[in-house]
Amino acid sequence: MAVVVTFNRLDLLRRLLERLLEQRDQMPELAEILVVDNASTDATGEWLASLDDPRVLARTLATNTGGAGGFAEGLTWAMERDADLVWLMDDDGLPERDCLARLLDVEGLDFWGPAVLAEQDPSRLCFPIRLPGGTKVVHRMTQVEAAARDGLVPGVVIPFNGVLVTRALVERIGVPRAEFFIWGDDVEYLWRAERAGARIATVVDAHFLHPATDDLGTPMMRGRTTYNHTPSDLKHYCMARNNTVNLRTYRGWPHVLMFWAKTVWFYLFTRRQVGRIAMSARAAWAGLRGDFTGHRRYLR
Repeated sequence: MAVVVTFNRLDLLRRLLERLLEQRDQMPELAEILVVDNASTDATGEWLASLDDPRVLARTLATNTGGAGGFAEGLTWAMERDADLVWLMDDDGLPERDCLARLLDVEGLDFWGPAVLAEQDPSRLCFPIRLPGGTKVVHRMTQVEAAARDGLVPGVVIPFNGVLVTRALVERIGVPRAEFFIWGDDVEYLWRAERAGARIATVVDAHFLHPATDDLGTPMMRGRTTYNHTPSDLKHYCMARNNTVNLRTYRGWPHVLMFWAKTVWFYLFTRRQVGRIAMSARAAWAGLRGDFTGHRRYLR
């Protein structure tokens, strides 16, 4: 069963559903496609309501709950419909035509997914990844292929971009944290799965395309490290808040302090935006207090 979360990207949603229906017709394992519409204002809800296709079920939410809320809703819905295995993705992704088949060829995993490639240039990764067993961050598909063992990169997956999750794992760890809204909900779910002992991997020859942004993994400190800068105040607020919560919960205070230090350095020296430092502090403090409402002031 596939779960797609969408918000105000009707053209991309149409493209994705067309691709998923192709795979549905070829693979009986893909029983249904569940679409969660996050209260879109671009006629997405109306278009979904007009569909007359038993292969696609749609649900339009009353308010925008972000990607985190959408995936929490969709995964809960899939469990209610007795899904044994759920394929999760946003509306702007596009699996290659053999993506699901290649994922299903792999057995013995709980949480696994494809290599997520930049749609503009499939030779590079959409999201830089840290290879297991070290600190090296890679950006090219050739580097991932070189690190693979028997076609897999164990311990690495990009959540919610064409990933498969088993019912058994969802029953053990629950669904994504809806209150995160966006940014960091995927990392939290991955780290929660790791803590539960889930078997995790990227399947190198399964490919999923996604629009890339050059701001992710922006180099800083003369290239010694990177920072996930975004021009969006909404995304940055959620990232600063949710990353603080994730690091404190799963990695400990030294990692929290290092993240704060990187944030201050980045916005003082790399891309000077002093106001971002104050915003980051407010967001981090909100996360530590358990207040997940502050992002609403940045909604448009």
